[in-house]
Amino acid sequence: MRRHPGPAAARRPPRPDRRARRTPPSSAPDGNGDLPATPSGRAGTAGAAGMAGTAAVRPGGTARGAPRDLLDHVAAWRPAATEAGTFRLVPVRLERDLPLISRWMNDPAVAAFWELAGPTSVTEAHLRPQLDGDGRSVPCLGVLDGTPMSYWEIYRADLDPLARHYPVRPHDTGLHLLIGGVADRGRGIGTTLLRAVADLVLDHRPSCARVVAEPDLRNTPSVSAFLSAGFRFAAEVDLPDKRAALMIRDRALRAVL
Repeated sequence: MRRHPGPAAARRPPRPDRRARRTPPSSAPDGNGDLPATPSGRAGTAGAAGMAGTAAVRPGGTARGAPRDLLDHVAAWRPAATEAGTFRLVPVRLERDLPLISRWMNDPAVAAFWELAGPTSVTEAHLRPQLDGDGRSVPCLGVLDGTPMSYWEIYRADLDPLARHYPVRPHDTGLHLLIGGVADRGRGIGTTLLRAVADLVLDHRPSCARVVAEPDLRNTPSVSAFLSAGFRFAAEVDLPDKRAALMIRDRALRAVL
């Protein structure tokens, strides 16, 4: 993730065309370990109707008959039952989701780290390379109990410029996120969803042994949220735009942390 914004904005993940210069800002948790959200909160956000995928899914999460892709078909990953409600990742559709994501990016707490404030064209320029790329980064809405309330980027850290800054392993999978509504901050939701999404990665990506993130080292609440979500502090790394805390959730330690 990029610089972790404060309690409202998660660090932005490295963009396909800018990751070499900036690491994504992962949502930074607030004092209660919650990731950032936008001022609008959930009220008024687009509904989740029609977002759920319809592909038949095998136990491992891969759509029946679908070719294997770089992130094992995020669209087919099953919903997760969490303390906060039923959560699922829904891959972004530009025509449906751009206004909402752009609004979140214009929240000052988010913009300070993602640096995507401005007209919708700014956010579109960030999303389109991912949507038109080879699938190594999948932008998603996080939908909680039917309401879009967060933005996530699930990406192949081993294929990302981040891999030049730490001892990468094949299929390491990275997370970038932001919580889109003020009402969803400060209640422990950030930690809950971080754990849930890391579990989804490990459940649906059998080749992935580690989920990684790189919040700004100065963002203590964000680092704390990752620790509470089962990640361990692995190292300090110097990235092009920040000194980051390399956070890792290991499959082997999943039952312990």
